Amino acid sequence: MLQSKTFIKKTRSGGVMKIVREHYLRDDITCGCHGCDECQQESPVLQMEPVLQSSLCPSPHYILPDTNVLLHQIDILEDPVIQNVILLQTVLQEVRKRSAPVYKRIKDLTNNPEKFFYTFTNEHHRETYIEREQGESANDRNDRAIRTAAQWYAKHLKKSADIKNLEVLLITNDRGNKQKAVEEGVVAFTCEEYIKSLIANPELVDRLACVSDEKNDIDSGKMIFSEHLPLSKLQQGIKSGIYLQGTFRASRDNFLEATVWVHGDSEEQKEILLQGLRNINRAMHEDVVAVQLLEKENWVAPSSVVLQDEGESDDIDSVEEKEKMLQTAGNKSAKPSGKVVGIIKRNWRPYCGMLCRSQIKESSRHLFVPADRRIPRIRIETRQSSTLEGQRIIVSIDGWPRNSRYPNGHFVKNLGTAGDKETETEVLLLEHDVPHQPFSQAVLSFLPQMPWAITPEDMRNRIDLRHLYVCSVDPPGCTDIDDALHCRELENGNLEVGVHIADVSHFIRPGNALDQEAANRGTTVYLCEKRIDMVPELLSSNLCSLRSDVDRLAFSCIWELNHNAEIIKTKFTKSVINSKASLTYAEAQMRIDSPNMNDEITKSLRLLNKLAKILKKRRIDNGALTLSSPEVRFHLDSETHDPIDLQTKELKETNSMVEEFMLLANISVAQKIYDEFSEYALLRKHPAPPPGNYDILVKAAHSKNLEIKTDSAKALADSLDKAECAEFPYLNTLLRILATRCMMQAVYFCSGMDNDFHHYGLASPIYTHFTSPIRRYADVIVHRLLAVAVGADCTYPDLTDKHKQAEICKNINFRHKMAQYSQRASVAFHTQLFFKTKGIVNEEGYILFVRKNAIVVLIPKFGLEGTVFFEGKNQPKCRLTYNDEIPSLTVENTTFFMFDKVTVKITLDASNIQHQKICMDLVEPQIPGINTTENNQWQRNGEPISKKSKLTK
Repeated sequence: MLQSKTFIKKTRSGGVMKIVREHYLRDDITCGCHGCDECQQESPVLQMEPVLQSSLCPSPHYILPDTNVLLHQIDILEDPVIQNVILLQTVLQEVRKRSAPVYKRIKDLTNNPEKFFYTFTNEHHRETYIEREQGESANDRNDRAIRTAAQWYAKHLKKSADIKNLEVLLITNDRGNKQKAVEEGVVAFTCEEYIKSLIANPELVDRLACVSDEKNDIDSGKMIFSEHLPLSKLQQGIKSGIYLQGTFRASRDNFLEATVWVHGDSEEQKEILLQGLRNINRAMHEDVVAVQLLEKENWVAPSSVVLQDEGESDDIDSVEEKEKMLQTAGNKSAKPSGKVVGIIKRNWRPYCGMLCRSQIKESSRHLFVPADRRIPRIRIETRQSSTLEGQRIIVSIDGWPRNSRYPNGHFVKNLGTAGDKETETEVLLLEHDVPHQPFSQAVLSFLPQMPWAITPEDMRNRIDLRHLYVCSVDPPGCTDIDDALHCRELENGNLEVGVHIADVSHFIRPGNALDQEAANRGTTVYLCEKRIDMVPELLSSNLCSLRSDVDRLAFSCIWELNHNAEIIKTKFTKSVINSKASLTYAEAQMRIDSPNMNDEITKSLRLLNKLAKILKKRRIDNGALTLSSPEVRFHLDSETHDPIDLQTKELKETNSMVEEFMLLANISVAQKIYDEFSEYALLRKHPAPPPGNYDILVKAAHSKNLEIKTDSAKALADSLDKAECAEFPYLNTLLRILATRCMMQAVYFCSGMDNDFHHYGLASPIYTHFTSPIRRYADVIVHRLLAVAVGADCTYPDLTDKHKQAEICKNINFRHKMAQYSQRASVAFHTQLFFKTKGIVNEEGYILFVRKNAIVVLIPKFGLEGTVFFEGKNQPKCRLTYNDEIPSLTVENTTFFMFDKVTVKITLDASNIQHQKICMDLVEPQIPGINTTENNQWQRNGEPISKKSKLTK
């Protein structure tokens, strides 16, 4: 059957176009119910005897939700209890338009055979399709289509003897729609009514989202925030330049301060500063907001005060007191400042955290404290507070009324006991959006069949290099070996050097489920005690891993070099290799240093090491930066996997040797793929930092009578090399650590979408990632581009689509950043576990930063950073003077400068189980009347004072 609609449309050029839309209707679309005699269906989805028991509907029933229920109550629908749900095509189409994330979650539910969710294509069914009536809005037409489908189901089920007692319940929160449904004979309930009627599952009530209208929430309560402007006014204001659009970034250290990064190409006013609760106006981290600039005399300077939100009610008096601690307007360091006038796009997500139980007995309203300090507390209703206390839970936000200091939300899931290692690992993976679910059967189905062997087909367009003395050099315990090296002398006196990289793209073909999963994950994530693989283990630790004494497929970059490490010739080829040794950095170093070892592998390593030193010197001479970052390594107990020792990583010559040849391969490949695909090459750039980023470094060096030049990377590198102090050898390392903090983030990009290719840190005009395809999806794309460039593989449409490449870059940049954050969080958690058993430790450290009321101290021995506070809650009152010009803090009569040596007492404060923190108390130097070394407690006039210190990242 066919419905057709004809209308006339005016084109941009002023012409007229006739459009005919055809809509086909069918009478063979099935209802999806087991036991239906009317429908000829091979695999019905809905059960004949649904098990949900409702006090409102004692008979067996299916539920049919409308659009708003799907959009707002998805957490309820995902609960294992909710089964046998009919999803209408009308509803799914509307959800897809309004929320892609919710639509994806619904599609996952329909693919889960244990949920019995059935999609009914009512828009193409002869008896359920309806035309939009004259004067009827699209929304009203869709509501009527939903009611029509519910009526059809109710009548249809009555025709079959086995299921004639089954009911279909329309679930809607639209009062008008519900009333019309009841008048038309459809059984209808609100979501809240239905969920509360499920007698056997009272816990589901906690998962109900609060979706009441904000206007109805506002009663006699005092208005805290100004009203958000409607989207139409915001767009108008942005267009006219009254408002600026940007991404809201909350501060970890100060809940009353935030920044908005303004969108657009203009170099001016990239960052707008927000201070105070009312100027932040209910914006949350990563929201897209509209801001209005304040008058210049009201601009403020960033505050150096560390403030955490510890409020428990809507009383904002304490907040106003804290706001007085912030910088005052008119400061000469003031930056462009503004206020949020509206939200363009919310970026709410489910949040992990813990329940803070209300002090009011029998109250069901409690505050939820997110694990991420950038997120405000969330008010939820739950009747399980006694059970959830001390547990890590997930909560979703429903809304934020103007008269509430905190947003409203609802309970989603209990993750487990706080402090438990498995629970905390799950929290940090969820908080950093790291995909960590087991690989699905669809993904695993694309893995090679075992036992696997290289076939003649595999050898097409591939050379045999198994005779070469190839070896790999990696950290201890590495099983995902991406790269291997060889070096040998040629007959003409030159050297042949090969970098051989795992040929992952041979196993992961474009567009299949394995490729899509790897593209989504973007990177392997390394935590202290586990690894979240980008690809299944069969590939990462076996077939792609370049282990010794087995044949493996590789992609090789082979150079002919002279003895001055100058490239004579470069060749790229797919190959098959057989590594002769899998060495650790220490083992490789031992071979190089040992006078008794002269085998082929050792000779190769010595040649490689000699060339690497020349390459490194040349890079540094060209302006490449040698920066520093304190990294730690945990020694874990073999049974409990708890940390038993903690030390900073020691780098050997062989670390640098491998790094130099990986850099050389990446640069060579970058040039090759750009030469072949100038519009589609996936490259990596490192932008030069804005000059202002270096202010803190220049000032800190100046305080030690040293000069740091930042005109260029070369000037910075040279001045860092000269910044030596004979009596303070660690000073140079501190300066390099600080210089690292001034840098911008390196990012992937598509060459056809950007003009700036330069890599600032490496001083290279072009760069990419080729050498780690087992753990980085960017490298997989680069391998595919290089394979096409050298004729070893064929292309495919997405590979030569710069917009698709740009989308891939956006995702892998995000995944890479989240992987870094989750790794740091894992280190922080294991550091806490270490100090939990270690007890109180006194250690020497260096001041890395000075704040208005604190100093940030680095402990080189543990690679640990912590904050010593001199003012705040439960702190002794003392005289503080902060100097921004020469970064320093004077406490009473003692002045602390950046890089000063101090001794601190390190303890673990576990009083707040969610935000356990490493505390640092000052031991040396002693400040008269403030601290003593006798008991390492804060004291004034001999009286001990309890102290809480806060860890600031």
